[in-house]
Amino acid sequence: MTTATLRLASPTPFERLLQQLAAALTRHVERRVTARAERREIALSLLQEQQTRRADPHEVDHLLAMVGLSGR
Repeated sequence: MTTATLRLASPTPFERLLQQLAAALTRHVERRVTARAERREIALSLLQEQQTRRADPHEVDHLLAMVGLSGR
């Protein structure tokens, strides 16, 4: 093999820089996707908790009494 062939087989310094930049960008995007998925999961669990929470009938009576209305 000649020296020219060996040089063509390995990336140039600029190509290595581009590869490093692409790898860094990929890591950044993957971190953001993971963080977004975690936030979405937390929001979904909070929403499910709010939707499944039952109303306390005594609390309704208390709130009605606070505004001066009689209970049910």
